[in-house]
Amino acid sequence: MNLRELAKNHVLGNPTRLAIMLYLLPRDRVLFKELLSVLDLTPGNLDSHLKALEKAGYVELYKVFADRPRTAVRITEKGAEETGKYFRALKNVLSSL
Repeated sequence: MNLRELAKNHVLGNPTRLAIMLYLLPRDRVLFKELLSVLDLTPGNLDSHLKALEKAGYVELYKVFADRPRTAVRITEKGAEETGKYFRALKNVLSSL
């Protein structure tokens, strides 16, 4: 992946979506409310970014039931692979400067 391909990655090229993926990478699952707090986003904004990530196949959203239904987010195998590829490519581009 080169600089041109990095620029074409509209999913991970967005700073908020990249931050979501970085937060999810080392975790099994994260509650929607936790992401809201960590990233300091509005619910609508976070929902929009998660839908873009879900559409790309990078995350799965599902309901968990504790005291009440909650939305949880899990990174997919594809999402973990693509995030890793994106960072390796970014590292390669930066090291060639």
